[in-house]
Amino acid sequence: MTHSAWLVPTLPLIASLVTALFGRRLGEKAHWPIVIGIGSAFLVSLGVLFGLDHPEKIHLAEWIHVGSLNVPLEFRVDGLTAMMLPMVTFIATLVALFAAGYMAGDPGYTRFFSVVGLFVFSMTGLVLSNNYILTYGFWECVGACSYLLIGFWHEKPSAAAAAKKAFLVNRVGDLGFAVGLFWLWTVIPDHNLAYENVFGMLSQISEIDRLGIGLLFFWAATAKSAQVPLYVWLPDAMEGPTPVSALIHAATMVTAGVYLIARSTPLLVGIDTMAPIVATIGCLTALMAGFYALTQTDLKRVLAYSTISQIGFMFMGIGSGVGSVVQFAVVAGMFHLFTHAFFKALLFLGSGSVMHAMGHVIDMRRFSGLRHRMPITCWTFLVGSLALAGLPPLSGFWSKDEVLAALSQASHVSEHNGNHGVATLYSMIYWAALFTAGMTAFYTFRAFFKTFFGPEKLPSPNDPEAAHDDHHHHGDDPYFGKESPYVMTLPLQILAVCAVFVGMVFAEPTTGWFAHLVEHSIGFEQLPHAEAHGFDWVTAVLGTTSGLIGLGLAYVMYAKPSELPAKIAKTLKPLYDASLNKLWVDQIYYAVFVAPLLALAQVCRYFDTYGVDGLVRTVSLVPRNIATGLLQRFQNGVIQAYAGVAALVVVGLLVILVLT
Repeated sequence: MTHSAWLVPTLPLIASLVTALFGRRLGEKAHWPIVIGIGSAFLVSLGVLFGLDHPEKIHLAEWIHVGSLNVPLEFRVDGLTAMMLPMVTFIATLVALFAAGYMAGDPGYTRFFSVVGLFVFSMTGLVLSNNYILTYGFWECVGACSYLLIGFWHEKPSAAAAAKKAFLVNRVGDLGFAVGLFWLWTVIPDHNLAYENVFGMLSQISEIDRLGIGLLFFWAATAKSAQVPLYVWLPDAMEGPTPVSALIHAATMVTAGVYLIARSTPLLVGIDTMAPIVATIGCLTALMAGFYALTQTDLKRVLAYSTISQIGFMFMGIGSGVGSVVQFAVVAGMFHLFTHAFFKALLFLGSGSVMHAMGHVIDMRRFSGLRHRMPITCWTFLVGSLALAGLPPLSGFWSKDEVLAALSQASHVSEHNGNHGVATLYSMIYWAALFTAGMTAFYTFRAFFKTFFGPEKLPSPNDPEAAHDDHHHHGDDPYFGKESPYVMTLPLQILAVCAVFVGMVFAEPTTGWFAHLVEHSIGFEQLPHAEAHGFDWVTAVLGTTSGLIGLGLAYVMYAKPSELPAKIAKTLKPLYDASLNKLWVDQIYYAVFVAPLLALAQVCRYFDTYGVDGLVRTVSLVPRNIATGLLQRFQNGVIQAYAGVAALVVVGLLVILVLT
């Protein structure tokens, strides 16, 4: 089945084309080509996963062949690929199924599903690419699809602005990827950027070149995976339909940056400063986003900041790859990516179910006590919250603790190697990660209790301040205040089961299947091998304790009506305001970057209008005025004058002919 891996991106692409061409004829069934196409791709990817014995290359066609640049259309099947493909296609299938109910009746129904199919094609193509340049091509396709989906309701100004913001911020990051590719092309003797070729020539690339290329790639990853300082686009991406949020946050766009750094690990290993930089940025992002999430009132925005924070955990894991910890670090970071996809998709789709029932109001101050009206959504959301909080035995527990264990080992190895400063840094990151785990449990269960516990409260069906993000007149919505239809609750139940079991099935203490897969990726045989490690009970106890403390605080403050949150907010008003306003980072970016660029644009506009155009108009006056002064007297409209002038011209020509 590994030779059939090319079908995984091809099937969603065909489904996207079929939906675009025949979607209007299919009407309310326009989602079926996408569900069937992505579902079939999932089945093929399972065959690839179970049929993988060793890394294989699939040559499809020649793509670019210009001078010394030769980029074939080739796919690579290895451990990382075999792990990512089933995850992406499985979650995308459930999201598409959920969207069939969520998007029902939308005028852009066909367009939505067509772009979803294109999105899955782009992400699976990125995962399968065997060449950095081909990866970059699919990387840009992922960005374009996210722009189309975030701005799906483009007639709404906030959605259009969010799509432009996501697109432009990612262009800043993608510049780093492009420059890194040019740099890499110049240092590879034969200019062949296939992964096995690059990893096979590492001895011919200087450490300073590898550091520069690695930092540029990581710069691109901070934009795509929403890390400091380029994370600002992701919270605004909530303006898109909720299934889009689930797809972006769980299986596609934000995981692309983590995947790029994990895939490039053989290129970056051995550079003393690279791993600590990655871990530090991940730690800062996790802390900052967790701090923001503590006070947000928009349910989807809480989950968005949670995603940013959890991606920070993934980078902390990958960034702990120093010395003999490299392979374990990559496994830890990618394992958290894997488990996070399931419970984050569950939580986002759960928030979509709440929005569907609340007339698309998502402000948690406007509803509460929904557990009796929406029991399936409530209890599946609880499962996702427990997994996100990292409590045993759910999936988040296993992957979060692997990240913490990798940080702990990185500190010990650095200390053993005499790098005391690096050891101290990793120790600080370890404790910061434990603190972030407690914050994660607190804000997750704050959202859960505010939504499903307390006295029952529903928003007004025709609330003029409701966050209307679709075409429905919510007062006439037959599902208002009720559990979502089966097509939406079935994916929630399936994802809840996955959120419970997927961690323990793949984790190191049980089967170790995930680690075995990742360690058999292209180039990973060159990485240092660590000694076998047992289950880190100390880290498990500390991480679980941190999560339980956060859950307990959320229960005391939000499970029942209480004055405690208001009192704490008043006592810690500067911190509360800083969290609520996200440290005013958007305002700072606007003042430092956006406003000067807008001013420059105005200067350019005035220069173009009154400078360039004015000069052209001025020059044009010269021949016009000359023509006016000299020729106007002859253009008098008198036929006799025209005939006289013509006769004089004829006489003049005859005289010239006679004399010459």
